[in-house]
Amino acid sequence: MKNYEICIIGLGNVGLDLALNFSKHHQTIGYDINKKLVEKIKVEKKKYLKNSVAPKNKLIVSNNHKLIINCDIYIITVPTPINKENKPDLYSIIEATKLISKFLSKNNIVIYESTFYPGLTEEVCIPLIEKESKLKINKDFFVGYSPERINIGEESKMSKDIIKITSGSNKLATKIIDDLYRSIVKSGTYCVESIKIAEATKMLENCQRDLNIAMINELSKFFKKIDIDTKKV
Repeated sequence: MKNYEICIIGLGNVGLDLALNFSKHHQTIGYDINKKLVEKIKVEKKKYLKNSVAPKNKLIVSNNHKLIINCDIYIITVPTPINKENKPDLYSIIEATKLISKFLSKNNIVIYESTFYPGLTEEVCIPLIEKESKLKINKDFFVGYSPERINIGEESKMSKDIIKITSGSNKLATKIIDDLYRSIVKSGTYCVESIKIAEATKMLENCQRDLNIAMINELSKFFKKIDIDTKKV
């Protein structure tokens, strides 16, 4: 596989985990606007890297955007919370997209991992990249969507342990993105036909998780009334 220079935008649980895994194989820059978070990661870097099998880990963490200018692949893992109107708050996604658009060059790839509704990548993100960068999709740059699947609270399973859904803006991008993730995800990948399908898998998985939690919460109330331990059930 080609030796890429990878930039991870957003160093929360998902972004940092990805950065640590990719840095075992590629030069990786973890970028976050939160200076305190970056400094904390720098201080605790040895702890984070203690299980690294690489002879020399290639991870740099920074809040200096000048360091991400010459990357080949940009992976965006910023949060997409819900606003007061219960609608997706796209501020972080839009700002991260604008940031990397300043630095895109020929054949660069942008991959989104944040929680998206079906259509967001192609209807909002790609047009924004084209506007800000003056480049054309599938001619000058490529885009992919590969939803994060880490179950927060289940620290024993991280990104390398969970099958990764991959997709791209055309067949070439899809192949490169799938190969890229396959190199770090020991559980393997599952390549879907379109970005919109990949987005829908994230939506469905989140819905399924919420429904399961809600159902167990309701059943636990009933079990408590009849003196049954829900965890044992």
